[in-house]
Amino acid sequence: MASALVTSAPRPRALALVAASAAKAWMRKQPAATRSWLEAAGFGGRAGDLQLLPSASGRGAVGAVMVFADDGSTDDFWRLAGLPTRLPVGAWKIDDAIAPALATRLATAWGIGAYQFTRYRKPARAPAKLVLPAAADRAAATRTVEANALVRDLINTPSQDMGPAELAAAAVDMAKALGMTATIIVGEALLTEGYRLVHAVGRASARPPRLIDLRWGDESHPKLTLVGKGVCFDTGGLDLKGADGMKMMKKDMGGAAHVLGLAHMIVKAKLRLRLRVLIPAVENAVSGDAFRPLDVITSRKGLTVEIGNTDAEGRLILADALHEASSEKPALIIDMATLTGAARVALGPELPATYCNDDAVAGRLAHHAAAAADPLWRMPLWRPYRPLLDSKVADLNNISGGPMAGSITAALFMQEFVDPGIAWIHLDIFAWNNAGRAGRPEGAEAQALRALFALAAERAALVTP
Repeated sequence: MASALVTSAPRPRALALVAASAAKAWMRKQPAATRSWLEAAGFGGRAGDLQLLPSASGRGAVGAVMVFADDGSTDDFWRLAGLPTRLPVGAWKIDDAIAPALATRLATAWGIGAYQFTRYRKPARAPAKLVLPAAADRAAATRTVEANALVRDLINTPSQDMGPAELAAAAVDMAKALGMTATIIVGEALLTEGYRLVHAVGRASARPPRLIDLRWGDESHPKLTLVGKGVCFDTGGLDLKGADGMKMMKKDMGGAAHVLGLAHMIVKAKLRLRLRVLIPAVENAVSGDAFRPLDVITSRKGLTVEIGNTDAEGRLILADALHEASSEKPALIIDMATLTGAARVALGPELPATYCNDDAVAGRLAHHAAAAADPLWRMPLWRPYRPLLDSKVADLNNISGGPMAGSITAALFMQEFVDPGIAWIHLDIFAWNNAGRAGRPEGAEAQALRALFALAAERAALVTP
């Protein structure tokens, strides 16, 4: 967390960061006792190697050395992020001669890796602290670390404490802190405003559905609209999930958490954008009022949707929100959702499946993802699969009715609600670590934020001040 990044500390221990290509030369320059220590410890100068260094008297560690990869890879970012929990508690400092890009990367990774979810229990240990290098962009590192912590905290919070009302309250609190405006449409008012799909999915719960609408920025700047899936718990509805499938459904509002985190970064950086955030927040529950398989519901756009499966609810609430997003003709719409198991089968947990209707935008996003060590993978909006969503009684069905191409057909369904001519990015994310690794504790994970922010910053930079 940002608290693990400090501007000063009494007697911090020295941490040497050494590029893998320079590791052997660095070792040759060390005192003989240090070289012997490193050799005895099996320190080979490989990327990811971390070794504590002894004091001259041999009584305890007074420093450490970490080897980083020369290529700035994703693995390297997470190795750096592992330092707060791999190093002993206390403050650490690196040579201020470090290059600005590496200094900022280290500070960002360190802050993200220091994250701990402490709402319900105390952590086993405190993270080590980093004295910010002089060359680091403190503001950039801090806003990224804060956004990641926000995303993880929201997703990690169990549904008992993170229902639609609590998610809306968190969004409003963030909006107030950042100077954004907030509007919330709740319960039956959704029907009045035409958000019938959002209402249908959320109406069975004792916790009313709602649409969260945040705005910020100068009207003259390019419009960027973020849309996030806010299913605060998903039972599957009447097409009930099994116990294993339902176990982690507190994270089904991960898309909403992500767009709030991205909005936090954009506003903190004061990008020259007109930002809007739309989050349909619901609980897909089971009761006598639950929507049913083969119901036909008229969307806000006016298209009728046959319900092939009540467990394909995320695309329904996003459909209404995407149509509203399109109504203002923004320059770009980005939606994020924990949408399909099919995306995880195809790409696993670490690669968000990414769809985009604009090749130039997709290319720039891929560039920023690689540069930020924040991976994603573009998938095709394969139009020949669109007939799989045809319905005999409505304009379209919410599922394809078959086991293949589930992530693609979900994206094609949502594309029906984005106006042609508007650049659109859809990310089907996992937002979770099934097991803990360096910098990534078991539980919620923020994905693609750094890549998406870089894309937003690039587009904002095109505006004449």
